Amino acid sequence: MASDSALPPDDGRSGRLPPIPEERLTEAQRRVAAGISGGPRGGLRGPFPALLRSPDLADRFQKVGEYLRFNSSIPTALNELAILVTARSWSAQFEWYAHHLLAMKAGLPPAIAEAIAEGRRPEGMDDDQRIVYEFCTELHRSHAVSDATYAAARERFGEQGVVDLLGVSGYYVAVAMILNVAQVPLPPGVPEPLKPLPQG
Repeated sequence: MASDSALPPDDGRSGRLPPIPEERLTEAQRRVAAGISGGPRGGLRGPFPALLRSPDLADRFQKVGEYLRFNSSIPTALNELAILVTARSWSAQFEWYAHHLLAMKAGLPPAIAEAIAEGRRPEGMDDDQRIVYEFCTELHRSHAVSDATYAAARERFGEQGVVDLLGVSGYYVAVAMILNVAQVPLPPGVPEPLKPLPQG
């Protein structure tokens, strides 16, 4: 599974909840930060500098995310597809930026990501990509899925796969909320990858 070593280091620029200087970390914050940095993510990035304000939440949250990122029953490229659908749904710029890199590394076709970024249904998806795209898109738009969409996902990925798709979608909604509210910045010189979608 891809780690966050694919991402550039945090440059320390401030958002609303910027990284806490090391000398100001509490013992609980230090423990949680060390656990996150020493795990498969390989660093304290994304929502976690903000989440350290609530170290117990950060610790529990990162354990859920570790499963969903690195141990899900959903194959990596499809899992990243689900995350991109979530990031587009929330116009989460940093989430899209980070997971687009990971999706490309995992082998998701660039044209699929490009279509999602533009709010279009991708063309040329294989059956697995189509099932994940339809499940996640319907979930975010309707806040539920139809019987047909559910049945297709269950038949292909099993009940564990359905639950893992729900889990990754919900987890990355929470990540998107944190990133957007904390205004976590993109790396210097990186333009916002997601343009506003037409209304209506």
